[in-house]
Amino acid sequence: MFKPVFFLSFLIICLSGCQSAEEKTSNIAIKVSFSDNVSSRAQDGRLLLMLSTNDEAEPRFQINSGLKTQVVFGMNVDGMVPDVEQTFDASNFGFPYTSLAELPPGEYWVQALLHTYETFNLSTGHTVKLPMDNGEGQKWNRSPGNLYSKPFKVTIPENGDLEITVVMDQVIPPIEEPEDTEWIKHIKMRSEKLSEFW
Repeated sequence: MFKPVFFLSFLIICLSGCQSAEEKTSNIAIKVSFSDNVSSRAQDGRLLLMLSTNDEAEPRFQINSGLKTQVVFGMNVDGMVPDVEQTFDASNFGFPYTSLAELPPGEYWVQALLHTYETFNLSTGHTVKLPMDNGEGQKWNRSPGNLYSKPFKVTIPENGDLEITVVMDQVIPPIEEPEDTEWIKHIKMRSEKLSEFW
């Protein structure tokens, strides 16, 4: 006779607790923009927000597919202009946590990076936006021209109430081309067929 009442009470307590936990951790908002000091034109690309629990290296160098990866969230941006903020909240997908709402309380080093895309009008009639290899071997965290911010520390409190602004005011510089030596000469060749396609 008392079992249904007990079960119902337990269910109410559980649901109430779950809702409270969600309320505590779902109100994080991190607003990201870039300064007109690094670019005055609109940018397309993949905007990344990274959080690391240590300062052994910049967060952008601690993102990988292994078990020891730090946290990264992303969104596509089209025509992002200087000083206009893009907001990361619980709706943005990430890894290894799928949402900012799942991020445990504690201290984190925060960094943002924009992996810039270029527009290509292909000979097939299609238009695509893709990241170029700029001599770095398609490594987004080192690719010249990408915009990024310097890491800084933030604390996510137990109640998950956090709103901060991140400004990307740095740009990855071009890679210096290797110099010729007596024994090594560097030659660039243009492919007419590839150039026509792209």
